[in-house]
Amino acid sequence: MRIRYSRWDDTQDPFGADVPAAELLEELSDDILSGGGAEGALSRLMRRGIQGRFNGLDALRARLRERRRREQAAMNLQGPLEEIRERLDEIVERERTALSFEPSEDARMREAFLDSLPPDVPGQVGELTDYRFTDPQAQREFDELMGRLREEVMGAYFRNMAQGMRNLSAEELQRFRDMLAELNDMVERRERGDPYDFDGFMERHGDFFPENPQTLDELLEQMARRMAAMSRVLASMSPEQRAELQGLAEQVMQDMDLAFEVDRLGANLASAFPEMGWGEPVLTGGDEAMPLSATVDAMERLHDFEDLDRSMRGDYAGASIDDVDEDALRRSLGEDAVRDLRRLKQIERALERAGLVSRRDGRLEVTPRGARKLGERALVRVFEQLRRDREGTHEAREVGGLAEPTGSTRPWRFGDSGQIAVQRTVFNAVLRGGPGGAVRLHPDDFELVEAEQRTEAATALLLDLSFSMPLRGHFVHAKRMALALHALIEGRYPHDTLYMIGFSDYARPMKPQDLTAAGWERVYGTNMQHAFNLAGRLLSQHPRATRQVIMVTDGEPTAHLEGGQAFFSWPPVPKTIRLTLAEAKKLAKSGVTLNVFMLEDSPGLIGFMERLAELTAGRIFLMDDREIGEFVVRDYVARRDRRR
Repeated sequence: MRIRYSRWDDTQDPFGADVPAAELLEELSDDILSGGGAEGALSRLMRRGIQGRFNGLDALRARLRERRRREQAAMNLQGPLEEIRERLDEIVERERTALSFEPSEDARMREAFLDSLPPDVPGQVGELTDYRFTDPQAQREFDELMGRLREEVMGAYFRNMAQGMRNLSAEELQRFRDMLAELNDMVERRERGDPYDFDGFMERHGDFFPENPQTLDELLEQMARRMAAMSRVLASMSPEQRAELQGLAEQVMQDMDLAFEVDRLGANLASAFPEMGWGEPVLTGGDEAMPLSATVDAMERLHDFEDLDRSMRGDYAGASIDDVDEDALRRSLGEDAVRDLRRLKQIERALERAGLVSRRDGRLEVTPRGARKLGERALVRVFEQLRRDREGTHEAREVGGLAEPTGSTRPWRFGDSGQIAVQRTVFNAVLRGGPGGAVRLHPDDFELVEAEQRTEAATALLLDLSFSMPLRGHFVHAKRMALALHALIEGRYPHDTLYMIGFSDYARPMKPQDLTAAGWERVYGTNMQHAFNLAGRLLSQHPRATRQVIMVTDGEPTAHLEGGQAFFSWPPVPKTIRLTLAEAKKLAKSGVTLNVFMLEDSPGLIGFMERLAELTAGRIFLMDDREIGEFVVRDYVARRDRRR
């Protein structure tokens, strides 16, 4: 055994081992068997997650809503302007103080100029830009404020693209303008369908993009998110605040000779990414002032929350869990949320790799192997309950009965017990490992000694599929019982035969995977007559076997066949009762034992079942649907052991 170690980087998850596919299928089983289908069951599992394993989408969305609430509560849209206004007031007051000590006419004129400054921030900045302060400290503070303001406005529109913009030389500023112009040209060329050179653009201007986008779409999306967030900040302000901030931003851009290209880029991005929420207002309620770029940062985070919530909600055409942006989720909720998301994305893949589900014509369906696995899990549940009840499971030590070996072997399957064919098992392991390799046993290597005995029992399982079964909550338990019985017979008694028959208005043979189909039959009628008739025809193929019918129903017969067509009536007419009892008597006369499990105790059903038991000497049971699987499996094993 080799063990390799790596340094902890906070991305490993020591408790996050993959959930086995069989356990995932078990988590889906109730939804599948209730008629939700594999697609709906998978969707609901992704929403709720698995307790103790990973969170579902609903839990992640709840965390997003809480983050969004806190972000909105903390955001103060007055902050950017108030901070600048306060700094300007302090600078002007410092200048006034210096002027008050000068008796000259020039000082009085300067005071008059300061008294006439506009009340709005953009107006004050515009007037003071060309003013030469008498106080050197006031001049330095104003220059610093303008540098910081330039950096804040650039950061509000471009985030990390133009860091340190206030320190750029005239040549570097010209290069930034050229970059914006070239980017706009490239976007417009693409819109016209003309060729463009993205790689060459990145070679010339890649240092402006620290996030290193690999495609033009990626670059534009990053910029669009930022500029859309700025538009939402403006839209969320009062008209007066919006006018001030827009005027201030335009003034700064104009001073840097960037206004035209920025406006052009904004229009191009809004056209390319209309879903970004351009100009959508947001309610805020914070008290703490924040710089402009930090306010836009917060608005961009709100967009992340909204976008993530929408993709997790999945209520749009073609929605998929792959639409959820892992990078945005990491920024919003951290690495643990990304791990949960990755596990959710792996569920369907794990089930498909295990062969338990597959997609057909775009729909997710349970495979025959998946149906068998559901039955095996249901059978395990039954036997666990039997062991808890200390009533024994009557396990057969020899598959197919006590008989002399035939000299042949057969592969071991889940649930089989019997004599292991040691030589054949070891031979399989050697053959699989190849010459010279170490011999290691695998479950697929095992074979059992084949018994001579042939078919001993033939069973027809009749399942009521009428609308009342799911309506009254019996569907899941009845289907689970059917799958468990199928797994028991296939795994432990492979020479026995089980026919599954579903009946509502008509009866028809079923396969185990049919029990996992989505939906249920919204039809009227409980046609026991047709079900008994079909069971008799199928069981007649096994004249030497011990034959039985197991029927599970929650209602009396309300339909029968007339000329090959179903006739329905509620309450049931005498003819329906008469024809159904006559078909049951035929079964009894041919040597078929009837076992009927009633899941309801209505007077009409009890009266019919009493008459059925009297005419057929069958067994009638009234029981809780939660116990039907345990009872049917235990009864099957016990009766079979008695026959042996």
